[in-house]
Amino acid sequence: MSALLVSTHDGVRTITLNRPERHNAFDDGLIAELTAAFRAVDDVHAVVLQSTGKSFSAGGDLAWMRRMADNGPAENLADAKALSGLMETIDSCPRPVIGVVQGAAYGGGVGLVACCDLAVAAEGATFCLSEVKLGIVPAAISPYVVRAMGGRAARRYAVTAEPFDAARAKECGLVHEVAAADGLAAVRDAWLERLKGNGPGAMGAAKEIIRRAADQPLDQDLRDWTASRIADIRAGDEGREGLSAFLEKRKPSWVKG
Repeated sequence: MSALLVSTHDGVRTITLNRPERHNAFDDGLIAELTAAFRAVDDVHAVVLQSTGKSFSAGGDLAWMRRMADNGPAENLADAKALSGLMETIDSCPRPVIGVVQGAAYGGGVGLVACCDLAVAAEGATFCLSEVKLGIVPAAISPYVVRAMGGRAARRYAVTAEPFDAARAKECGLVHEVAAADGLAAVRDAWLERLKGNGPGAMGAAKEIIRRAADQPLDQDLRDWTASRIADIRAGDEGREGLSAFLEKRKPSWVKG
């Protein structure tokens, strides 16, 4: 049975964690597969990240982490960089990423959720930055978790390792919507329908701009860079097509039907 399922339909790439017997915990092999899957999304309009079974992801597989702990410093560092690279690949994906959380998201699973542009959780979903209970730390995922839920909340949950529910995850900003388990698909599909009306290149550029604006002081360099981005994009093929379609009261070329 494949640990990762990837399919494409109607402009949507669906990436599914498929280790339900291991609560979709990831190891070095799955990290490599996930990274490759997210690097190959330029031909789609949006990406869905989901999982099979009762858990979204338990984070790092314990057998894998134990194996890494027994390795030397160089191999340990290379392995840690691979996990960090996965988080950055999802976070900087050139297409919007929707996370669908149907159950527990622990440790690195919280990191996966934090890297998604939109996330919906089932009412019964639980979240936990559980690393300190094992004597380790949520290091590779921390930049994305802090950006998603804020430093104050992240500090609390990183040191207590206490579980929190979907309502609290929404309150913190880790997820955007909470739905009944049988309503997750409806939320996902409503988002996808809205995303399909937007320029694919423009959405990627908007992600890039927001990421940079969130991490930089509002100075002249940032203002100059944002001005140059809108000037370039407005004069590009997609920008010209979008503006022309609006003025001509027609659908832009990227909208099917």
